[in-house]
Amino acid sequence: MANLIQAAREQVAQLTQAAYETAAAQGLFPAGQEIRGTVEVPKDSKNGDFASSFAMAGAKALHMAPRQIAQIILDHLELEGTLFQRAEIAGPGFLNFFYAPKWYGEVLAAVEEEPETYGACGEGGGRKVMVEFVSANPTGPMHMGNARGGVLGDTLANVLKRAGWDTWKEFYVNDAGNQIHKFAVSIHARYMQLILGEENYPFPEDGYQGDDIRELAQAFYQAQGDAYKDAPEGRWLDDMSRFGLERNIPKMKADLRKYGIEYDQWFFESELHDSGYVAETVDLLTQKGWTYEKDGALWLNTTELLKEKYIREGKTREQADKLDLKDDVLRRANGFYTYFAADIAYHRNKFEKRGFDKVINVWGADHHGHVARLQAALDGLGLDGSHRLVIVLMQLVNLLQDGKPVRMSKRTGKAIALHDLLDEISVDAARYYFNNRAATSPLDFDLDLAVRQDSDNPVYYVQYAHARICSLIANLAEDGAGVLPCAQVDPALLAADEERSLVKTLAQYPEEIRLAARDYDPSRINRYLTALAGDFHRFYNACRMKGEEAALQAARLKLADSVRLVLANGLGLLGVCAPNKM
Repeated sequence: MANLIQAAREQVAQLTQAAYETAAAQGLFPAGQEIRGTVEVPKDSKNGDFASSFAMAGAKALHMAPRQIAQIILDHLELEGTLFQRAEIAGPGFLNFFYAPKWYGEVLAAVEEEPETYGACGEGGGRKVMVEFVSANPTGPMHMGNARGGVLGDTLANVLKRAGWDTWKEFYVNDAGNQIHKFAVSIHARYMQLILGEENYPFPEDGYQGDDIRELAQAFYQAQGDAYKDAPEGRWLDDMSRFGLERNIPKMKADLRKYGIEYDQWFFESELHDSGYVAETVDLLTQKGWTYEKDGALWLNTTELLKEKYIREGKTREQADKLDLKDDVLRRANGFYTYFAADIAYHRNKFEKRGFDKVINVWGADHHGHVARLQAALDGLGLDGSHRLVIVLMQLVNLLQDGKPVRMSKRTGKAIALHDLLDEISVDAARYYFNNRAATSPLDFDLDLAVRQDSDNPVYYVQYAHARICSLIANLAEDGAGVLPCAQVDPALLAADEERSLVKTLAQYPEEIRLAARDYDPSRINRYLTALAGDFHRFYNACRMKGEEAALQAARLKLADSVRLVLANGLGLLGVCAPNKM
């Protein structure tokens, strides 16, 4: 797919190099010099669309003043048939290049050619990438942090796919270990309280306190009566955890489906344990010399693994030795494997068994201490976790209403659940807002702003631009003016600053997708769409269509329709609808 800004940038370099070689062949320059000038976009478009520093970069090698070099280059530039109409000298010797109408026409043609995939690039090269996100404990409803992680992960996977990666979306279900034990114990305690009375059966201090646990206990009691009143612990632990998970996981899937998220796979931690894959992974670490036994437990020598990782990344051995590092238990003295052991096995499964080239996890910022340890453990298995495992750490969400923080759900008295939030605001607003800032920044989510229908609400502002164009096209169609194919439109007529600025913004979209994928920052798409909508509104207010001469009207209508297509394209990446009417 065309990245026409990059193509034009490369052509500037080619044109200046060709002009140098032509002049050198005429004896005007010393031949055979390698000159590496920069090609940048000037801050002020009056200084051209690109500025080349070739003349300044070549002054020493060519033994000439930069402006003299620039003049010779200018005299030997061959712009006929290129993306540029003219060039001029500025300042100490910059060569400023100005787009030809051909370039503006090619941008509109690129949008027209494949509107749904415009902006795609081949950066991923078809390599396999997994994006694992949300992966909330299935012991209760999903909350605001999961809401942010959900849209970040989902949109990032969409962006990576557009950037040429073979993407896979996965939810890791922690259905084994301590939290599931606590989950079953909590259900059992509430179940026993239903039979014996709350005052006659103590609830564990570290148990899950939510109303959802009471509801599960009530449902279990309705199904089983008091049959489990005297059941042995092993039986009720298994049956109550299974009962709870069989109800909670479908609720999670339903909430995420309502939120517009579908996974390629829900992967269960229990499968790793049941298949022996956790034990096998720990044995591999032992074979490679990375474990030791102490106090009946098996430990991972995380300290040495991290030191080796930090040395590879540029620290000295002395610096690494001064770090306050700790080892990790893999298998407890009672024979049970830790969560960390299962996590290592799970990521080994991603790389070794399922063949992903890169794995991206979206985690809360409170997991930052876990990142390097997991990467180092994978390094120890020879899987190059330091480069192939990417962790996107997500900062907290602050929910605001009436300008004040909202901490509790009115219904449950606990943290706001995802399904409660989606009862208050639209899925479009939630998805747009939660992706509106980079994961590394805390996010203020203003409930009042999210439901407003004015330009202060960013999702409304972008959607309104799309609907406005649809209305414009419909109105002009009533007058017999339809959107023409690019071949029948004269891009040279798009000469106003607002028109050219709008085409340049359309051309920027492929680069935004490339950078969003490179930096694992899908919020770039939000910022781009807001800028595109703003440029369109300025164009719409400055450049009338109704009543204009037919050729100019056709060119402007084509430009407006191109904006409509790219707005719909970008909103689609975000999982947000592009309405025809508002």
